[in-house]
Amino acid sequence: MFTTTFIAQPGKLDPALVTSLRDAWGGGDALWLAPDEAAEFSLEGVPANLWDVWDDVQKIGVDLVVQPSEGRRKKMLLADMDSTMIQQECIDELADEAGFGARVAAITAAAMNGELDFDGALRERVGLLKGLPESVITDVLEKRITLMPGGPALLATMKANGAYAALVSGGFTAFTSSVAGKLGFDENRANTLLADSGKLTGEVGLPILGKQAKVDALEEITARLGISEADVIAVGDGANDLGMLTRAGTGVALHAKPAVAAQCDVRVNFGDLTALLYVQGYAKSDFVSGK
Repeated sequence: MFTTTFIAQPGKLDPALVTSLRDAWGGGDALWLAPDEAAEFSLEGVPANLWDVWDDVQKIGVDLVVQPSEGRRKKMLLADMDSTMIQQECIDELADEAGFGARVAAITAAAMNGELDFDGALRERVGLLKGLPESVITDVLEKRITLMPGGPALLATMKANGAYAALVSGGFTAFTSSVAGKLGFDENRANTLLADSGKLTGEVGLPILGKQAKVDALEEITARLGISEADVIAVGDGANDLGMLTRAGTGVALHAKPAVAAQCDVRVNFGDLTALLYVQGYAKSDFVSGK
């Protein structure tokens, strides 16, 4: 059996859309996970016109997911940080403080879309930060970094149901440790910005954590926990996330770059991070308030 899930911004999901598609696809009774926001129904197979319908509902602000019903509630969350658990790209914010914001943001966008080698692009961007006071990290954290909507509820609800949560980022430990602490992640992995005498050196600690490091985290943590990769829901937006997104039981491309979304079966473009709960079959009444 398969489950079809509809997700939209609050108040934006028309019940008539759910009913008409259920009738067209011969689905089971619709279950509303949140009134006018999220609903689901069962199906015996994946519809042949799924992606045509997906294109159509995207035009009216609705995310549509069809996935196997069995095992969709996961035991582990594996999440990217920048533009996923937070609304910014940390290195872009640091560079903006240094006066290189536009230049670095362009490199970041190209790297996340898979147009540039991740390691080389990271070294180039970090190099531009040379000489900045180390205190700029604290300033950016306090003044510029905001959590992605839905993140606190996602973490709190999954953890209340026994799930493990890991934050894996091509960004920097100074940021992941803060974000992980705020949201309640069990562990975090990222790159290290090197500093000397209170100033950034323009170098990053080795080895650089890129695309493969996220796959390694998936393999290592699931082995340690004694669960399978099928038990994991992973979420990210960039090309360096594709390895973990395609390996995890459910890989969610969240507001992702087009080249990334095209390679993922679960794409969330309108919902926030609570969409990951709806995809797992949680109703809004099941949500636990986050930190």
